[in-house]
Amino acid sequence: MAARNSIGLIELGSIAAGFEVSDAMLKAAAVELILARPVCSGKFIVMVRGGVAAVQAAVSAGDLAAGFSKIDSFVIPNVHESVFPALGGAAPAGPLEALGILEAFSVASLIEAADAAAKSANVRLLELRLAVALGGKAFVTMTGSVAAVRSAVEAGAAVVAKKGLLVNKVVIPAPRPELLAEIV
Repeated sequence: MAARNSIGLIELGSIAAGFEVSDAMLKAAAVELILARPVCSGKFIVMVRGGVAAVQAAVSAGDLAAGFSKIDSFVIPNVHESVFPALGGAAPAGPLEALGILEAFSVASLIEAADAAAKSANVRLLELRLAVALGGKAFVTMTGSVAAVRSAVEAGAAVVAKKGLLVNKVVIPAPRPELLAEIV
């Protein structure tokens, strides 16, 4: 059985098109549906997981079905293992040496940035929040040493900035403990 460590996502500006695109992606290849849901500001996101070729085929079929409704899409062939737990929100353990935050205008670009950040430095992704109650924006929080967080935030920010979708990036050395309750 092929490795299923690749993910693909399509972000759409239409809820109706989102359901149609989800169906097209699932019919195009043997992929696992991770999520297909409407999010804030009338967007819809579809994420699938599977082998590289299957995910590429599914995203290609979804892109074709999306037409003018497509906002953004990606395929990450070898997603970092910390991305999935962060989608569920991992509770931080104890005081953090540093806290990094990346904020983007699109879900797709933010997930790509989180993967790039996690691959670039020894950081732990805490949470990926995707457009729910955020006006369509998304953000990721991460922790590690100050140097690692700075490096990871810069790597992730470069991915989002290349698409012109970076809202902000912040690194907070030794964040106050009161912030821990607000992170996840």
